[in-house]
Amino acid sequence: MKRVMVLYGGRSSEHEVSIISGATVAKSIPDDRYEKLLVGITKEGEWLLAPSVESMEDGSWKDSQTHVVLSPETDRTLLLIEGDRITRQTVDVAFPVLHGLWGEDGTVQGLFEMAKLPYVGCGHLSSAVTMDKFFTKIIVDSIGVAQAAYVPVRSWELEDMDAVINRIESKRKYPVFVKPSNAGSSVGVTKAHNREELRKGLLAAAVHDSKILVEEAIVGREIECAVFGCGDDTFASGVGEIVAAAEFYDYDAKYNNADSRTVVGPDLPEGKEDEFRDTALRIYKACDCFGMARVDFFLEAGTNRVVFNEINAIPGHTSISMYPMLMERAGRPMKEYIPELIEMASKRR
Repeated sequence: MKRVMVLYGGRSSEHEVSIISGATVAKSIPDDRYEKLLVGITKEGEWLLAPSVESMEDGSWKDSQTHVVLSPETDRTLLLIEGDRITRQTVDVAFPVLHGLWGEDGTVQGLFEMAKLPYVGCGHLSSAVTMDKFFTKIIVDSIGVAQAAYVPVRSWELEDMDAVINRIESKRKYPVFVKPSNAGSSVGVTKAHNREELRKGLLAAAVHDSKILVEEAIVGREIECAVFGCGDDTFASGVGEIVAAAEFYDYDAKYNNADSRTVVGPDLPEGKEDEFRDTALRIYKACDCFGMARVDFFLEAGTNRVVFNEINAIPGHTSISMYPMLMERAGRPMKEYIPELIEMASKRR
C-alpha cells in the first residue's frame, strides 16, 4: 500500500483556502489503496502531523505536538519529531495542496526533487512560471494567444510614484487592474478607475510581490477550463463561467459573498467552447504543465474574442471550486481523478 503525504496550509495569503482544499483531497484518497499522512504547514512555517481530516476541518491540527521534517536525502524520508523522540517514515508520493507562494510556485516542488520524492502536479519550473504572471504572459505571447495588454512595474519604482503613474497613464486607459505577479485567489488585486485608486492599488499589490502588473480591463464573461493529464493523454474539460457578485471576482467575492455563482456548461456562441478547450491545451503544454491545471479566460463583450487571463497549477478544491465541478461534468469525479494523479506522479520518474 502506497503512503501518500497530503501537504496543505502554507505561509501564503491563501492558507485558509488551502486547508479546505487539502481536507477535500484527503477525503477523496481511497483508504483501501493508500495510507495517508496529513501534514499541515502553519502560517509561521512549522510542519505538523495532523491526526485526522477532522482535525484539519476544526483547526485542532495546529495543536499537534508532532513536528515533521522532509529530509533532502534521497530516501524519501520524513522525520517525525515529538519531544526527544524522532521517528523515520518513508513516503511514496507527495500530494501538495498548497495555494500561492511557497507551495504553488516551484519551491516545495524543488524540495521534492532534491529528495527524489514523486509528487502530484506540475514540476518545479512549470509551477514557477505559471505562478508568476510576468513569465506566463511571455510564454503565452510566444504561442500567439490573445491576452490583456499590461504595463510591468517593480515595487522599488514606487519611490517615485508620480513617474510610475505617468508611465502607466501614457500606455493604458482607465479602468485598469493592478495585480501582484505572484499571488492567487485574486489576493492583492484591485481595479483602478482613476489616479488615486491606481496609487492605492500599486501600494496594495507591492505588499504581496515586488513585481506588479497593470493590465487593461477586459470587459466580458469569465470562463474557466480544467486540464488534466500529461503528454498525449492530456484532455481539457468543458468550461464553466464565473458570475461575480462584485465588480470583479476578487477574494471576498470568491469566498465570502454567497451571491457569486459558478455555472458549469454555460450557454456560449457556437464553436467557442471548443476554442476555449483547444487554447487551454495549448497553454498547458507550452507551460510544460503536468497532472492538472485550471486555465482562466475572458469572452470579450462585443467581439466574442477569447482572451487568456491566468493559469493555476494547483486549482482549488473547495465546495465552490470550479476545477472539481468541471471534472465531474466530464465524467471524472474526484474519487477517480485524485488516485489517477497519485499514480501519474510515480510514472513521471
